[in-house]
Amino acid sequence: MKYISFAVPSYNSQDYLSKCVESLLVGGDDVEIIIVDDGSTDNTAKIADEYQQKYPDIVRAVHKPNGGHGSGVNAGLKHASGLYYKVVDSDDWVDAEAYKKLLSTIKEHVAAGTEADMYIVNFVYEHVNDNTRYVSDYVKNFPQNRFFGWDEIKPLKLWKMILMHSIVYKTENLRASGIELPEHTFYVDNVFAYQPLAYMKKLYYLNVDFYRYFIGRSDQSVTIENVVKRYDNQIRCMRCMLAAYSYDQLQAMPRPQKKQMYHTLHAVMCNTYFFTTAQDTPERRKAFKDMWDELRSRDIKLYKRIKRMPSFIFLDSLPWKGKGAVTTAIYKFLCKHVKLG
Repeated sequence: MKYISFAVPSYNSQDYLSKCVESLLVGGDDVEIIIVDDGSTDNTAKIADEYQQKYPDIVRAVHKPNGGHGSGVNAGLKHASGLYYKVVDSDDWVDAEAYKKLLSTIKEHVAAGTEADMYIVNFVYEHVNDNTRYVSDYVKNFPQNRFFGWDEIKPLKLWKMILMHSIVYKTENLRASGIELPEHTFYVDNVFAYQPLAYMKKLYYLNVDFYRYFIGRSDQSVTIENVVKRYDNQIRCMRCMLAAYSYDQLQAMPRPQKKQMYHTLHAVMCNTYFFTTAQDTPERRKAFKDMWDELRSRDIKLYKRIKRMPSFIFLDSLPWKGKGAVTTAIYKFLCKHVKLG
């Protein structure tokens, strides 16, 4: 049995793919590693094929035309045979001891027939340039080392979310959610960390620093310069999230789970305000208005529910440049705290 399928979306990753894959090989025959070569033009495809040749029972190389990160995640899920599905970006890696703990925990639960729908782990922002790090954990929010449901989660701060880096989904539940990430789009991790949540009932949190997120390249999608430039990508993902569930569907969920779904929408929408209003152009104003108009015409109840959130009552009372000034200041503060760029 393959307990975990690791998808590694890879585009022109020749300089760091090996570090990622080597960290995943620690799982041995208990896992499969699906390297998705997303139309790379460097030696990424060659490296993927070499790993497949060397570890034919563990590594699978999938080659496809370029479609972006979401396309790579979709392709990995299509080929996954493992009980669980985990995305690890090609420039990131995982901690060996935390990995062993996660895998042994899953194997123990599977043997007992008690496995979770979703495992949650910590992730670490690794600042390679100055050898510092920032650990994001959930010790104040989730019970540790036991199964629990959404009703036992303590509220997360607005700026804290369950992110793709921390999630290990049960593959069959993930597929049941109908997740299909948009192609040629940054920030699809927001969709990945929202839509499937409704299909995850039984949770388990391991307080281990498992996922290591590389910080240090100027082309990374989370730098202030790039998030402002790629506002249209953020809006595209936000629209996907708003379309995933109607107001009535959200209301039908158990109250604790519904609260988590709205929390995620709230947090990502705050980012959408910042991405879009940080600069003032006719195109930005139109894209922002079109997003809200689309939601209002499709689901007026969800539109009103989100617009009534205190953050948006406040932000909508400000002129465009005021929105940009406030959200930019907040984003810069958070970036300084975790040093995103």
